[in-house]
Amino acid sequence: MGAENIWKFIIVQWPKVQVIFQYGSYVLDYDVGSNEVSNVCLCLGLTDYRTFVGTNLSPMWERFLVPSRDDSIRCRHTSSPLGNGAVMETSDKKIIVLRRSNNVGEFPGHYVFPGGHPEPKEVGITSHQLSKDLETRQLINKRVAQEMFDSIIREVVEETGAPPSSLSSPLFMGISSRELNVRPAAFFFIKCSLNSEEIQRLYTSAEDGYESTQLHTVSLTELEKMTSLMPGCHHGGFALFKLMLERHTS
Repeated sequence: MGAENIWKFIIVQWPKVQVIFQYGSYVLDYDVGSNEVSNVCLCLGLTDYRTFVGTNLSPMWERFLVPSRDDSIRCRHTSSPLGNGAVMETSDKKIIVLRRSNNVGEFPGHYVFPGGHPEPKEVGITSHQLSKDLETRQLINKRVAQEMFDSIIREVVEETGAPPSSLSSPLFMGISSRELNVRPAAFFFIKCSLNSEEIQRLYTSAEDGYESTQLHTVSLTELEKMTSLMPGCHHGGFALFKLMLERHTS
């Protein structure tokens, strides 16, 4: 099923200087007479890194917490930029985990899944300009939906060195947010046709390899032990991965 058949988006207009997507809330659409989800609708705005530092990353971040439509602790007064992450499985059934550099701003030295964030500029969005034309809005929604999938492939390629041709289509698992500063991230599952040794070799020349100091290929048991040293949203990404595995084996 193509991305346009899975995702629908509402671009919410907030008057800010925009460079990254801001997560607002989500709505699930169900098939008639079924408990199966047919669509995930994300309500997104636009924000910027300066606002992120001043709200989510502020020592006083809890003062920005107010209830929102889908969750009593989701915050509309924070920047809450939407990140992404990939639980990436090699051909020999290992999971890729990166050790972040001590020189990065957020969570230096922590274990993380490959990821980053989707880019509004990739779909031609640079500011809040809501089109009155329905066809144009629908086209923007489709482009944003596709960017959710395209962006996680880009991040995996840049951070691990794996070529795009070795990666499967991303499978969306859900949204996770940190308990600390409530930053949200969309998590995906991706299979790689390369084995652990091949990935390790490619990692040495990864474009964004400077953001991490080591690439680990680990078993599910080893991964579970590493989650205590992961940021909260990545810990949540692991929980989503386990839920996916349980559903596929039940």
